[in-house]
Amino acid sequence: MEAVRGEVDGARLVADLRALGLSAGRDVLVHSSLRRLGRPEGGPATLAAALREVLGPAGTVLVPTENAGNSTSSRAYRAATRGLDERQLTAYHATMPGWDRDGTPSEGTGAFAEHVRLTPGAVRSDHPQTSFAALGPRARELTDGHDLDCHLGERSPLGRLYAAGGWILLLGVGYQACTALHLAEYRLPVPPPHRPYRCYRLISGQRVRLDFDGLDLDDSDFPMAGQALDQASFVRRGRVGRAEARLMPVRDTVDFVVGWFAAHRPHRGR
Repeated sequence: MEAVRGEVDGARLVADLRALGLSAGRDVLVHSSLRRLGRPEGGPATLAAALREVLGPAGTVLVPTENAGNSTSSRAYRAATRGLDERQLTAYHATMPGWDRDGTPSEGTGAFAEHVRLTPGAVRSDHPQTSFAALGPRARELTDGHDLDCHLGERSPLGRLYAAGGWILLLGVGYQACTALHLAEYRLPVPPPHRPYRCYRLISGQRVRLDFDGLDLDDSDFPMAGQALDQASFVRRGRVGRAEARLMPVRDTVDFVVGWFAAHRPHRGR
């Protein structure tokens, strides 16, 4: 998608979200690009207010607030350390920050996600790599118990959103950004193999190294899975502001993608 110019106001966002099918009382995972949305007047606060108006007091917004700068298993780390010798690598590791649940900003998930994280009353899940933040009456229910070895699986906010019958809202972003598709990887008849992970977090003010095993997650085929999803009757497509938008129930989406992965990842799904 190309960047767009100009601004959209909150009233238009409310009307467009309702036209897309979003309604009161829903729990919704939002992935968004404000730039493609049309740079709403007031920035991310305008989108937040529009979602609050549509969802009402019973609805909850969930956003990804992940971090890569504290991890030795991220793409960012591999790019930053490519070609470093052992001494340089040791020095680089010494500079890697420890993640703090309250103080560490999200990375690469957009201004709206960071706005939600910083909003009074928001709750952030306790995972140093793939945290989520939520705002609304079910915020704590969705974010509690995010286990270290379960980045995006059953014991993560995605698993809880699935159990709650939540929704996925993509605003100006494609399926490559849709973290909920990872939940399907955990549900394959034969899930992906495990791999080692390493990251740093702050515990009582001290930087601590964490080593653990988790699923070897793969988002390389998410756009292809998305092409198939776009043919499904449960995916609602339209425009919100100036952005292409999709709204879909997380249960139908994940169940569909489990089948798609099983058929198209024969080396990993069978």
